[in-house]
Amino acid sequence: MTDVLAAFGWIFDPVNWPGASGIPARIGEHVVYSLLTLLLACAIALPIGFAIGHSGRLRGLAVGLSGALRALPTLGLVVYLALITTNLSIGPPLIALTILAIPPILAGAYSGLESVDRAPIDAARAIGMTGWQVFTKVELPLALPLVIGGIRSGALQVIATWTVAAILPVGGLGRFLFDGIAVQNYPEILGGSIIVIVLALVSDGLFALAQKLVVPRGVTAGRVRVTTEGESRRSGRASAPEGAPTT
Repeated sequence: MTDVLAAFGWIFDPVNWPGASGIPARIGEHVVYSLLTLLLACAIALPIGFAIGHSGRLRGLAVGLSGALRALPTLGLVVYLALITTNLSIGPPLIALTILAIPPILAGAYSGLESVDRAPIDAARAIGMTGWQVFTKVELPLALPLVIGGIRSGALQVIATWTVAAILPVGGLGRFLFDGIAVQNYPEILGGSIIVIVLALVSDGLFALAQKLVVPRGVTAGRVRVTTEGESRRSGRASAPEGAPTT
């Protein structure tokens, strides 16, 4: 308990806030690194995932590739890329964490499109919509909750793992952990960890809210009405007197 109080004391100490190595600056660096990683991962994974989900082809390859990428040791990959490129900037961790973020985003993209009911797709094609119109106006809006869920999972991994990327001389919240370890400043180590946890929770909450907001109202209402009518029909059959004719 004393260590936790010391960590919060370090966080709220005004000395640790100003300057390029202060808490706000490190949070800003961490957010920028994480956003850049997510943008790169989305630019790679979303088009591939949408193509697989829309066409139904190469799904097995995508699943196998996602599993292989998940098995990569991220910290080892960061160090390996730094050694072979002799580059100690954000390049090696950016590449490694982009690879880490691709599997959940890819899975969310193709599983989101695969989960869309065929009935609205067939109806859209029946009224003359092109393949692109079906994708943008029918499949994508209905798949968005799962797509955002994949990005949400990737964001949590990226925010957490950029912390250990500070083993290289880069910025971000991981600097508090590695700088604190170097001088055995345990309040700084624990305080930096708490800030990372809070940042991850805020990110998760924002993505969870986005998942709820993108659900089309008609889809939700339709599900409720179908369930209610089904329950009414079942209850009506159950309450009918014995021997009464059924239709």
